[in-house]
Amino acid sequence: MKAIILIALLTVASPALAQHQGHSTPMEQSGDHADMQAETPHSEHQADPHAGHSMPAQMDMDDPHAGHTMPAEQNLHEGHSAPAETDMDDPHAGHTMSAEPDPHAGHGMAQSDQGEIPQAGPPPEAFTGPAHAADTVFSPETMAEAREDLRQENGAMTVSLFSLDRLEAQFADGEDAYVWEINARHGGDIDRLWIKSEGEGEFGGALEEVEVQALWSHAIGPYFDLQAGVRGDFRPGPDTGHLVLGVQGLAPYFFEIDAAGFVSDDGDFTARFEAEYDQRFTQRLIVQPRIEAGFSAQDIPELGTGSGLTSLDAGLRLRYEFVPEFAPYVGVEWQKQFGDTADFTRAAGGDPDRWVLVTGIRLWF
Repeated sequence: MKAIILIALLTVASPALAQHQGHSTPMEQSGDHADMQAETPHSEHQADPHAGHSMPAQMDMDDPHAGHTMPAEQNLHEGHSAPAETDMDDPHAGHTMSAEPDPHAGHGMAQSDQGEIPQAGPPPEAFTGPAHAADTVFSPETMAEAREDLRQENGAMTVSLFSLDRLEAQFADGEDAYVWEINARHGGDIDRLWIKSEGEGEFGGALEEVEVQALWSHAIGPYFDLQAGVRGDFRPGPDTGHLVLGVQGLAPYFFEIDAAGFVSDDGDFTARFEAEYDQRFTQRLIVQPRIEAGFSAQDIPELGTGSGLTSLDAGLRLRYEFVPEFAPYVGVEWQKQFGDTADFTRAAGGDPDRWVLVTGIRLWF
């Protein structure tokens, strides 16, 4: 009976003893505390939260990493390959970059399969059709008449112009005079009729000289015309007729040129050269240098003309264009005669070398 009671007591006490056998107690733990745990009832015993954890013998309670195993010299960048001598200030350290990056890298360029651009002209078949395709739709006679009307109205338009280039008064010492220069033309782009007239006289005196030219003008280039015709001189002395051959046009830098040779009905040969240039200060204010030179192959005493360079007029005129068709002007001109021509002028009581003031108007329509 006692044996049965002893076995029952051991069976009840076995779980409590097994619970205390799983805990390791430090070596320095006091014996009184051990006795107190033995005497404490199992129902009042509180479980240790660190039961089953191995604690170092001399653990520092203030170290948060106590009990954690750390590598002795762990590198935070372990596993990352870095250059041996990397500059920490270089944002591209560790990046491999090509020496000369190609801006078109990654773009696939398809090779053109069109071949080379043909360099030859149109194929011969392009010229096998009719010269005027409209003739296949309308009658050729109707289309020929329409093309002629188009040529006359646009391509070969007839125009007319009348210009009074100079109508001026010249003032010198006791020799005041009036002078005019008129040009008129009528025709197309290639062929034209030109009428030119010049003249002069003294205020209060007789008309000294009038010159009129009738010329056929044919374009020999974009800027020059070949002119041929007749000229008549009318003066108090004998009238004279001439054959005329010359050129007129626009030279480089916009110099207006008029050069002509004359053969009189007496066989005398003379020539004249004129040049002028319009320099604009504003759209309305314009200064015009102008020169005119005369030549003669022989002496002509009845006309007061000697051989060689006979005369030279060089002037400067300043005009103001109220409208392009009307412009008054003022200026100055030097008039000089040479050689035997100057002698003939002195013998007649004139001045072969003088300065004159000029004022006049220029108009066209």
